[in-house]
Amino acid sequence: MNKDKENQEISVLGRLLCMEALIFLMGLASLGYGIVNGAGMSIFFGVFILSGAVALYFVKRKDWKKHWEEQEAIRQRLDEIRKREKEKWKR
Repeated sequence: MNKDKENQEISVLGRLLCMEALIFLMGLASLGYGIVNGAGMSIFFGVFILSGAVALYFVKRKDWKKHWEEQEAIRQRLDEIRKREKEKWKR
């Protein structure tokens, strides 16, 4: 039981301190610094980092295996259509 509790605490800490969260916090810090001090480049980089963190979040959420399976199915269908078109033009 005690070992399970330790694993749960480690996983919670791991989720709290994940790289995406740290990137997001860095973007907020840069944006905040830029707003407080009127530094345009810090504001720009803050917005840029925050938008990258949001994009990273959505990219990681996507089911890539399913995506590539769908792409393969589409490619196979297109290959079949092209093959039929070639045979149609040979006649």
